[in-house]
Amino acid sequence: MVSLGRTVLGLFACILALLWAGAAVPAPYAAMVIDARTGEVLHSRNADTKLHPASLTKMMTLYVAFQAVERGEISLDTRVTVSQLAANEPPSRLGLRAGQRIALRYLIRAAAIRSANDAATAIGQAISGSERNFARRMTQTAQAMGMRNTTFRNAHGLTQSGHLSTARDMTTLGRHVLYDFPEYYNLFSRQTANAGIKTVRNTNRRLLNAYRGADGIKTGYTRAAGFNLVASAERGSERIIATVFGGRSVASRNARVAELLDMGFSRAPTHARVRKPRPPRYTGNGATRQAAAPANTGRTIRTTLAVARSLRPQLRPVPEPPVLMVAAPTVVDEAVQVALTVVDPPAPTPTVTDIVQTVAPTALSVSPMARPTIVQVAQAPTPAPTEQGATLPAKTIAVAAATVDPNSTDWAINVGKFESRRQAERVLIRTALAEMTTLDGAVRKVQPRTRGYEALFVGMTRDRADLACRRLQAQQISCLMVSPG
Repeated sequence: MVSLGRTVLGLFACILALLWAGAAVPAPYAAMVIDARTGEVLHSRNADTKLHPASLTKMMTLYVAFQAVERGEISLDTRVTVSQLAANEPPSRLGLRAGQRIALRYLIRAAAIRSANDAATAIGQAISGSERNFARRMTQTAQAMGMRNTTFRNAHGLTQSGHLSTARDMTTLGRHVLYDFPEYYNLFSRQTANAGIKTVRNTNRRLLNAYRGADGIKTGYTRAAGFNLVASAERGSERIIATVFGGRSVASRNARVAELLDMGFSRAPTHARVRKPRPPRYTGNGATRQAAAPANTGRTIRTTLAVARSLRPQLRPVPEPPVLMVAAPTVVDEAVQVALTVVDPPAPTPTVTDIVQTVAPTALSVSPMARPTIVQVAQAPTPAPTEQGATLPAKTIAVAAATVDPNSTDWAINVGKFESRRQAERVLIRTALAEMTTLDGAVRKVQPRTRGYEALFVGMTRDRADLACRRLQAQQISCLMVSPG
């Protein structure tokens, strides 16, 4: 009987152990709400408790990637070779294969929108040589931002010993992403995006669709972390950032975030002066530089590349269309429209040489694809008054070239003229990220000029160039359309 009792108790204990192991232990809850314009804290709960951030980590992965592109360490067009480590990362994944080569821009989109772990690891290895070095750089950047309770161990956010952060620190990071790289921020509000090998859908689309003004930023989930989210929303002149750690489900987490955002909008003043956070000091990719240094140098050289002035392109004066002075024609091609305007001569008795360049009267023919040009046709006045009458006034005929084919892909847009090729290339990269939708198929081109370099996107139709310019100008980025020819 004693043996039987022990057996029953043992079985009961095993069942309890199995039930306990399989039970989902709720992750600790934490929250923070701030006025994004000023950084003022509007609500907090357990905001400094160190917790698992999950894929909120990728905000820092992307921040460092934006920084590396901005500073010229790597280009959006750099083709990254996927490692075995990156290819073997568990879901969520883009579906990368070991040895595959893919442009950095697609990895950024996959990490920001799909929260792809394989893409995040590939980004870190491409920038710092290894995930360990990249995690060290992430932590250093976090400390420079004032994120005192954050330590990163990887680029994706999967649970790992020592990989911890807080609701306060992640809110701080979200604010830096918003203000330090506004030209990239639109990534987080996209419902879908082309990630090179497939189209990816936003993991945060439920909140983006349901909450008015929501435009980002990042979701995260692991069993240890629960359902996390850093969200930002803008209504009028007000912008609120709310962070939640430890949600029980996507629905309950989103509902809680919506409540916190509502609370933020109700407590924040309608008008407040924007006090942007100070960007962290850039120290370069020390780990990569050290690994690449010659073995016999015995030391590591780190450089600080600080921008001394704004690189935003200035509006370039539009040159006046060329003017050709010819003798009055007798025939004008039917393809052009002619408008006659009588103007007074510049002097009482001008000479023929002063007014016209002698050209034999002939028919004018304008190609339908030519750049619009104004042609002035002047009738040569008599050198001096005669007995029959005074000198006739000159006549000017404005001839407008035929309309350029709107379906031509020879249109381009000009986003500025710069002193160096590198400046022009940087602006092209930043502009491409700021307006990926319309510029995705355009080719970036730096055109040398007599004084400086022009930054161009070429290979566009007229409608696409017009749309791109209007959207860039809405973001306070200068843009001029360039017609074929």
